[in-house]
Amino acid sequence: MVVPSFVNYEQVLILSKLQQQSSNTHKMKKFTYLLFLIIALAGCGKQAETQEEKRQKLANEIKKTFAEVKGDFALAYISLDNPSDSLLINAYEEFHAASTMKTPVMIEVYKQANEGKLNLDDSIMIYTRFKSIVDTSTFILDSSSDSEKTLFEKEGQLWPLRDVMYKMIIESSNLGTNLLVEMVDAKNITQTMRELGAPKINVLRGVEDIKAYRKGLSNSTTAYDLMKIFEGLGNGTVVNKDASEEMIDILLDQKYNEIIPAKLPQDVKVAHKTGWITGVHHDSALLMLPNGKKYVLVLLSKNLEDEAKGVEALATASKLLFDYVVSE
Repeated sequence: MVVPSFVNYEQVLILSKLQQQSSNTHKMKKFTYLLFLIIALAGCGKQAETQEEKRQKLANEIKKTFAEVKGDFALAYISLDNPSDSLLINAYEEFHAASTMKTPVMIEVYKQANEGKLNLDDSIMIYTRFKSIVDTSTFILDSSSDSEKTLFEKEGQLWPLRDVMYKMIIESSNLGTNLLVEMVDAKNITQTMRELGAPKINVLRGVEDIKAYRKGLSNSTTAYDLMKIFEGLGNGTVVNKDASEEMIDILLDQKYNEIIPAKLPQDVKVAHKTGWITGVHHDSALLMLPNGKKYVLVLLSKNLEDEAKGVEALATASKLLFDYVVSE
């Protein structure tokens, strides 16, 4: 008989000796049963311990990666196939949301469309002048500070709502964001996040409201909260199944791929939204593997002294998490 290495040999030898000394067939069977029971129980215990050890090793590797860069980091991971498999690192710490808040804006647009308050096939007027939430004074968005330029060329014209929303996500259009926030109202966006189980996502305003920024009135989030809304998208429960799938399709076209997808195989589908301002780089994603596995990963950072190194550390953390998932 080959006995696994994790079995207590002292127990096995005792039982074997007792078995040899017994001439009673019934006792022999009983001892044999007990012997294999010990082996089976030992094996089960070792298997559970190994999985936990693997997760702890992953956490240690990620923390070490983050510790090599000056800044603050957070991570939230959950498997959609096995929700008990999760990892949270500083996941409840609040961060400036940067452009990750644009996913909640998209969700609210789809929600209001589902409620009949707006039509995704309508067009909206493009304008660049907005009101500060501080004192209702106006400020003007400039294309020089926006990663997406073409909407500015359409000022004064009607443009398809779907296209504005698409550019907000895949090219992180600030102009598109402010147009949509004014349409659906920031308070409604935040309330919808609460309904989705995200208690710390706060959408106060659109972007480039400098007066609000100087007063500390900024959109905020945690890694855990972003994880919850992407988990809902992955499970098809945000608005409804069809809406969730449409939003995932948009997120799959993301043009900025320096963090979560950067070090992953090309056949991994990553539906994600990034965000960055000075000293801050984020990414939040639903990942779909060729073997059918799905998981959510959120990576946040702030106070980065070297932003390039910060982005590299976040991309490395994504690769470490991916390796862990595929090894299961």
